Amino acid sequence: MSGSVVLLSGSSLTTAINLAYNVAVARFLGPKGFGHATAVYTLLTLISAVTLSFQIIAAKVVAQQDSEEHKSAVYRDFHRAAWACGGMVAFGLFLFQRGLTDYLNLPSPLLVVLLAVGAAFYVPLGSRRGYIQGAYGFRSLATNLVLEGAVRFVGSLLMVMLGFGVIGVIAANSAAIAVAYLAIAPRLAARVPNPVTFRRGFLEVGQAMVFFAGQVLINNCDIVLVKHFFSPTAAGLYAAVAMVGRVIFGFSSAVVNSMFPLVAGMREGEKRNLSLISTSLLLVLGIGSVLAIGLRITPAWVWATFFGSGFQLPGHYGFPYLLSLYAVTTVIYSLSVVFITYEMSYKIANTSWLQLAFSGVLIAGICKFHNSLQQVIMVQLVLMVVLLILVGVPAIIDAVRNSNAAGKPNSRSIRFIRRISEDEVIAEFLKSDFENVAYREYSEVLHTIVREPNLESDSENAKRRALLFLRHRSLWKELPLDTDWFEVEVQASDLEQIRVFPRAQWLKIARANFAIKQVVDRIRSRQEQAADDPFVAKIAAIRERLLQNDAMPGAVVLIGQNQADPLTILDGNHRLVAAVLGDKMDRLRFVCGLSPRMTRCCWYRTNPLTLTRYARNLIRHLTRSAEDELERLFERS
Repeated sequence: MSGSVVLLSGSSLTTAINLAYNVAVARFLGPKGFGHATAVYTLLTLISAVTLSFQIIAAKVVAQQDSEEHKSAVYRDFHRAAWACGGMVAFGLFLFQRGLTDYLNLPSPLLVVLLAVGAAFYVPLGSRRGYIQGAYGFRSLATNLVLEGAVRFVGSLLMVMLGFGVIGVIAANSAAIAVAYLAIAPRLAARVPNPVTFRRGFLEVGQAMVFFAGQVLINNCDIVLVKHFFSPTAAGLYAAVAMVGRVIFGFSSAVVNSMFPLVAGMREGEKRNLSLISTSLLLVLGIGSVLAIGLRITPAWVWATFFGSGFQLPGHYGFPYLLSLYAVTTVIYSLSVVFITYEMSYKIANTSWLQLAFSGVLIAGICKFHNSLQQVIMVQLVLMVVLLILVGVPAIIDAVRNSNAAGKPNSRSIRFIRRISEDEVIAEFLKSDFENVAYREYSEVLHTIVREPNLESDSENAKRRALLFLRHRSLWKELPLDTDWFEVEVQASDLEQIRVFPRAQWLKIARANFAIKQVVDRIRSRQEQAADDPFVAKIAAIRERLLQNDAMPGAVVLIGQNQADPLTILDGNHRLVAAVLGDKMDRLRFVCGLSPRMTRCCWYRTNPLTLTRYARNLIRHLTRSAEDELERLFERS
């Protein structure tokens, strides 16, 4: 809350400055000139997809580091990458200056050239702000936002008074970005290796790029399209209406910017908590509602006084109506952004792709329906309500479920014993699977490396991996590459957290409820009704073996997002059910693979998206032969 208050205070002052900037530019330039200036500035806002991607990911990974040296190391690499991206964006604008000028009906290509200069500084500015945000320097971040707004306002007024018009306004905007960048140079610690791998950084930036690409399109595509479809005067009027959306979204961004690094820096068990997201939602809803109501009751003559006599719309759907309608639309979208960024703070969020898809639908909707300015806003309102439902309802259900689970007196998470390698997990998997007929021709030659594995031998590890892939390549390749493996302790009180693997006969027994306790109860009933059932007999045989204190080959393999969330049995359904039936869980060994991206794995969460991904990977792996790989390994030996 304190971080939100600091950023809200800075955002309030920045918003007031930006409001004064828009009013002054509108009065001095009129609707037509104001439309030109807003259209060019909107291009800069579209570029902010790259800027904000670097900012939010820098904030996330910096917040997750436990030392100043590691925070600085993360920042240095992100900052270098940001300059490279900024240079490419500036070059692209310069290259396509003529095409952009024609599409937006701008008076001169020089406007796009000046924008390119600002864009070169704008992307690395995001990485610097991300470092400050990730280090919880909310006061410095708020000050920098105010500084940028002040330079933009004063510089624009000065340039307009000197007679430079729209060109002077755009030049002042670019100068404001450069000044903000130079003013927020961080003090860094001594150089150490970057603890964040290139692959992880690429995934995080990729997620952020998808998120902000959707966000900037939703927030700004309407201004660009209205500038294209409507007259310059109408486009200028709409730009004044859309300004309200930027004000409200600026307030909501302050809340999100304080929530994001705090959630990212928390321990796994604390992140998915209903109170964390409810505070942010209430702040955004409260601020947005007050502004929307205030805009609706403000008389039309007030806006004519502020912006000038040219900013008036006759009839019932006048300025106050359009302003309040646009405000409601922005509030609804801002609530969706809270849900999406909350999810992004602790995992790779699929909702970012959903938002990007909606931005495409929004563009298509406005291209189809643009008979009036009111119709353009109504298209956005309807789509934003649908987006809020799709991202909000699952997030609330998930947060409530986790909050309730955390509040139970007997709730707990599995206990880590030690971190283990993937090679050790594969060795354990093979111990329980090696009796399968698929391994018959290898059983004599490779019996020793399976039953008595030497995990220090790279040659043995490679052979065991190739053996596993004879039967389970498609299964193993679905696991996220960033999966961390642990040996864990699982007790009877942890069974509420575990689900059986949804395959083969387990689908019929589970009846859509894969909780291990429910499955055990159904098998117990099945034993009483049909003791000669082969499946029941197999469970009974394993149970008898456990009751005789015989050691079971191979560990039960679990997968999940973290140690507190539900876990799915990847291998060992029969053994765990038999152990629970015989009250012999202490005879089993457990290993667990955890990844925040596990929801993309169809073995953990089965849905059309994960099944499509599985089918695509299955086709890709058809050309790979585990038998050939084994032959090559033997030849080397």
